[in-house]
Amino acid sequence: MDSVENIASLVETLVAPLVDYPDDLEVTAEEAEDGTILAEIRVNEEDAGKVIGRQGRVIKAIRTLARAAASRDGAAVEVELVD
Repeated sequence: MDSVENIASLVETLVAPLVDYPDDLEVTAEEAEDGTILAEIRVNEEDAGKVIGRQGRVIKAIRTLARAAASRDGAAVEVELVD
């Protein structure tokens, strides 16, 4: 499994327990030209607040864990919640 799939799987594993509509959860990851991995999270609009958390703490924690996991491979990661 490559880094992109690992990051997508990690983010999905972290977000799935947070949402009320897991069927609407979609995590995609792709590598940009500069080597940065961009992970995008799509959730039901009612779940967006749960993924963001108070003052953005939950999404910040998800980003921190994804970056830590990618740093093992020397990769940079950006995690975004897409409307």
